[in-house]
Amino acid sequence: MVREIGRTGPEQQGPRRRDWPSTTLLGRLPEQTRAAFVGLGPYREYASEEIVLREGDGTNFVVLLLNGWVKVTASTENGGFALLAIRHGGDLVGEQAGLDGEPRSATVTAAGAVLAKVIPLEAFLAFLRSHPDAGPPVLQSVSAKLRNATRRRVEFGGCSVAVRLARVIVELERAYGADATDGPGRRVQIALTQPELAALVGAAEPTVHKVLRELRQQGVIDTRYRSIVIRDVEALHRAAGTTRPR
Repeated sequence: MVREIGRTGPEQQGPRRRDWPSTTLLGRLPEQTRAAFVGLGPYREYASEEIVLREGDGTNFVVLLLNGWVKVTASTENGGFALLAIRHGGDLVGEQAGLDGEPRSATVTAAGAVLAKVIPLEAFLAFLRSHPDAGPPVLQSVSAKLRNATRRRVEFGGCSVAVRLARVIVELERAYGADATDGPGRRVQIALTQPELAALVGAAEPTVHKVLRELRQQGVIDTRYRSIVIRDVEALHRAAGTTRPR
């Protein structure tokens, strides 16, 4: 159920930089600009599995995620779906259709409880005009999404499932990871089921189960309820064929 709760949201959702990863749009914005952006539009709460944006719709607003996770999916020719990406509090969704005027190219679904701001397109565009320092971070956000989508298509084409899965976990850790609290490593707290993780990897679920089991046995990761703990980040990058940023 979608619940609009007006323009005054919970106090803990105030525009503080530490609330959002530096890889997200809100994490990139200067403090005063971020406060102005968060001040746009009404707050809305979405229940788990509630549709935030629907593929094919011609809506004229963008959604600023403040808390929680969403899944970005698109329908396939055979009637199934492809899980394209996940987005987290601090991210903006729906801006592509909002800017080019085309129908929504994907469906965005809440993965657990989500708090967001629903911002009319005109208010979003007016904000960009009145806050020039917001332009580069917005462009960086859009560019990163396009770059990641292109890299996924190119890199995944000839890669094994093991490599693809390792690269997906690397991407998730890079964007949303935090230090583990129960030992060494990095934790990615994410509301993805294993079938959804398999869809993100583009592989059969049993194959993904097998690779996850092998990574656990090698001490590379631990899997918990709605989270993955990377115990050996270097080993994960080796499995992915990538280099860990320094």
